[in-house]
Amino acid sequence: MQLLLGFIFAILTSFLAYKAKSLDKSGAIAATVEGTLIFGLGGWEWAVLLLTFFVSSSALSKMFKKRKADLQEKFDKGSRRDALQVLGNGGLAAFFALLHFFFPDALWTWLGFAAALAAVNADTWATELGVLARSQPRMITNLSEKVEKGTSGGISIIGTLASLAGSALVALFAGIFSPSGEFFPVFMLITLAGLLGALFDSFLGATVQAIYYCPACEKETERHPSHLCNTETRYFRGWKWLTNDLVNFACAGFAVVFALLF
Repeated sequence: MQLLLGFIFAILTSFLAYKAKSLDKSGAIAATVEGTLIFGLGGWEWAVLLLTFFVSSSALSKMFKKRKADLQEKFDKGSRRDALQVLGNGGLAAFFALLHFFFPDALWTWLGFAAALAAVNADTWATELGVLARSQPRMITNLSEKVEKGTSGGISIIGTLASLAGSALVALFAGIFSPSGEFFPVFMLITLAGLLGALFDSFLGATVQAIYYCPACEKETERHPSHLCNTETRYFRGWKWLTNDLVNFACAGFAVVFALLF
């Protein structure tokens, strides 16, 4: 019965997100599957964390759209998430909800789930709010090289604080609903795990993520095979197979490993 209710709630939420243009059709299907696992196997406490991530990140993606319009050429995709984006952001969290079904009394499944969502929320908040900073970001690898806003691997004080806030928001509910009944240790652990996961995302973006170059616009971009100007982009650096969606998955994975180890 809980799984059925989870499916109904997930499909309703995904439908509303599709109508609000936060998801495309493939993204809505993937979100329904993830939501069914999390709502149906985890329960309403798990659903609260998922909705905290999805609602806050989707809202930020739509805020200040005019100010962020010129930066869309940098990013691999727009604010309307497809299936790969949904899986990259929430796939690991759904996996821990499945593990919770087999280990219902374990704390580590809750910590892994919360850390994964805290990390992707932190990364989204950093991206959506960090680009609004007046100062230019700096590459995370040396902190001295200034880069254009939206460049993979670029960080700023505003973006890092936004990342911390995004992680702390998920961690707040992770602490409140923690099976251990201990708020502060869980809150601190998940907040730190989420922040470190987002910073790891930036590190991958600066070093090994696949980045391309538009010869017409003379700018780096994550977009491939074509830029927003419809010019074919050329390989520039990084591992060709390491897309932004995989980097997001690695961001969540890093946070999970940190949370479960410490």
